[in-house]
Amino acid sequence: MIDEIKLICFYGSESTGKSVMAKRFAEIYQTEFVPEVAREIVSSNQFTVDDIIKIAKAQNQRVLDKAKTANKFLFCDTDLITTQIYCRQYLKSVPPILFELERQITYDHYFLFDIDVPWVADGMRDLGDQRKEMFDVFKSELDNRKINYKTVSGLWLERQSFIKNQLDLLM
Repeated sequence: MIDEIKLICFYGSESTGKSVMAKRFAEIYQTEFVPEVAREIVSSNQFTVDDIIKIAKAQNQRVLDKAKTANKFLFCDTDLITTQIYCRQYLKSVPPILFELERQITYDHYFLFDIDVPWVADGMRDLGDQRKEMFDVFKSELDNRKINYKTVSGLWLERQSFIKNQLDLLM
């Protein structure tokens, strides 16, 4: 099951192409992807700690469920570190259970998406004026945890080619 596949996390701040790439690579490798479950649970950035805990539990469960039917790779549009970052951003604190839930799933490879693509508003995204600061927060969370990652930058085709090359090395 989960030990037989590589968990790939597309990670980074909003509007950097993670969702598009997760879907795209699931198609390329004929496998599954896990979307950002928060978008299914809340429709704005007005949420509570209870909402965040529900999101975190649902995100982990979706990874576990999709891992059962994934083929070689499971592409994840987010992780629990991301949930913690946005919880801290909007609610100014992180409930301890989010750190416990983070430890339940270990990703085999992280791709940190750079902010060098146009920011697109979509109703939930509201940090377009803080892109550099948010990128730095995401990067520092990986660095603080000593998680290895590859930074994804450039135009869309460059990003896709870079990720593909890195994934082929993992096979």
